[in-house]
Amino acid sequence: MSLNRPLKSIPYQKVGPWPITLKCMIELHNKTYTCPVDVTLGFVGGKWKILILSHLLQFGDRSYSDIRKNLPAISEKMLSQQLKELERDKLITKTVISEKPYRVEYLLSETGRTLSPLFDFLSEWGMKYLKQHGIDYIKDQHLYK
Repeated sequence: MSLNRPLKSIPYQKVGPWPITLKCMIELHNKTYTCPVDVTLGFVGGKWKILILSHLLQFGDRSYSDIRKNLPAISEKMLSQQLKELERDKLITKTVISEKPYRVEYLLSETGRTLSPLFDFLSEWGMKYLKQHGIDYIKDQHLYK
């Protein structure tokens, strides 16, 4: 992954009474992280980013309206914000298809595609969990579209 600047460890300062074994924190893009998992969650955390990325991995190039249709509970403002952040973090690329009418398509970047094993794991875990609770998603997935 190409970063705008190299990772920098900064001395850890204890806050509160909790026992912490970390010796340093990670500073990246003006944010401080506790560990590599925290860094990853900083890029893909939250409900919408992981679903947008998963959707692009599964279906390839998608327009804004295609993504919006697949995620009906997301507001237009939230979708726009999440897409901008994912583009800023170089996990997706945005291609302008036409100026009038204005049309763009979003695609996973090379860096975004490296998250594929994470999506596979989350999907498999979710299907196993559903099956343990009496829902066979593979057999009945047509019911959930």
